[in-house]
Amino acid sequence: MTQGTGEEGRRLRRRRVTLSQIAAELNVSTATVSLALRDNPAVSQDTRQRVRERAADLGYIYNRQAASLRTARTNIIGVVVNDVINPYFAEVFRAVEDELEREGMTILICNHRDDLTRQQNFVSLLQQQNADGLVICPSLGTTAADIEQITRSGTPVTLICRDVEGATAPIVRGDDFKGTYDVTRHLIGLGHRHIAMIGGRRRTSSGRDRHSGFMAAMAEAGLSVVEGADIPEITNSAEGKAAVERILLHEPRPTAIVCFNDLLAIGVMSGLYRNKLMPGIDIAVTGFDNVDGSETWTPALTTVRNGSDEIGRQAAAAIMAQINDRPLPFDRMLIPPKLEIRESSPPPLSAAR
Repeated sequence: MTQGTGEEGRRLRRRRVTLSQIAAELNVSTATVSLALRDNPAVSQDTRQRVRERAADLGYIYNRQAASLRTARTNIIGVVVNDVINPYFAEVFRAVEDELEREGMTILICNHRDDLTRQQNFVSLLQQQNADGLVICPSLGTTAADIEQITRSGTPVTLICRDVEGATAPIVRGDDFKGTYDVTRHLIGLGHRHIAMIGGRRRTSSGRDRHSGFMAAMAEAGLSVVEGADIPEITNSAEGKAAVERILLHEPRPTAIVCFNDLLAIGVMSGLYRNKLMPGIDIAVTGFDNVDGSETWTPALTTVRNGSDEIGRQAAAAIMAQINDRPLPFDRMLIPPKLEIRESSPPPLSAAR
C-alpha cells in the first residue's frame, strides 16, 4: 500500500500529538491535561472541556492502557464488603467513593456476604486486574495471614469496620464497645432493669465489642441479663422480627431491647406490632449505625451514630497514602460514637405510672 499524497499524505506523516503539545496550546501544565483527559474532578469542568476539545482538534487519541503502563497504575481501587444491601455499608462505600473519585480513581465494589472463599476470590480477581489498592471489611474467618498474603504481594490494603487480630494493615472503624455501652447506660438511666440484647456475630470484632459494651454497662449497674434474652448471630430485619417471639416468652419480660444494628431494630419493632405491642411505649427499642431515614421511622429510632462518613474518608486517605508512598495518617483509628436519643427509648411503663 502506498502512502497518500497531498494533504492526506501530510496528515498521515504527521507525528503523534503529545500531552505537552496540548498543554502548550492551552497554556496549562501537562499534569492538568492528563487529569482532564481522565475526567478527574480535581480539574474544573470548564478546563476539562477545553482540553478534550483541543485534543480532538489536534487528533490526539488517549491510550488508557499506555498511560497505565507509564505510571504502573490502573487507578482502580477494589472495595470488598460483607453486605452491600445494608444501608450502613452503602453509606461507608459512598464516602469512600466520593473521596477516591476526587483522586481520579475508579471504584469496583465486591460483596463477599461473609464468605471467606468469596472474599479470597474477589481479592485474587482484583489483583489480576492490577488494582492499585484494596479497602476491605473482612469476612468471617479472615486471619492476619490472609491480610499479610495480600500485602506481601505488593497490594496496599486498608481495613474498615471489622478488626483482624494480628493484622498490620491500617484499620479504621467505629468504637463498637463504647457505642453499645452508651446506649445501654441510657436505658438504665431511664429506669430499665430487664434489658435484652439481640444480634451480632460474636466471631467478628464488631459483634464481640458491641456485646461486651452491653455486658459491661449491665455489670456496672449490678444487673443481670434475662436468661435466654441474649440472642447472638442474627443481623437482618427478618431475623429481628422472628426473635421477638423468643424474647416475649421470657420472665421477667424485658422492658427494653438493644439491637446490634438498625436493620434488626426495624425488624424488632415490626415483631412487636405483630404481637399487639407498641415499640417506644410498651417496650423500648434501640439500634446501632444511625442509617439514613431512621429518624423518620415510627417511632423515630434511638440509635448510635457510627461514623460511616468519617470511616469512608479516613479509609480513602489511608489507601491513597500507601499508593503514593506517603506516611500513613494512622495505624488504627476508632471513630467516637454519638448517641442519638429519639422516641423509641422511653422509660419503662412501670416508671411512667
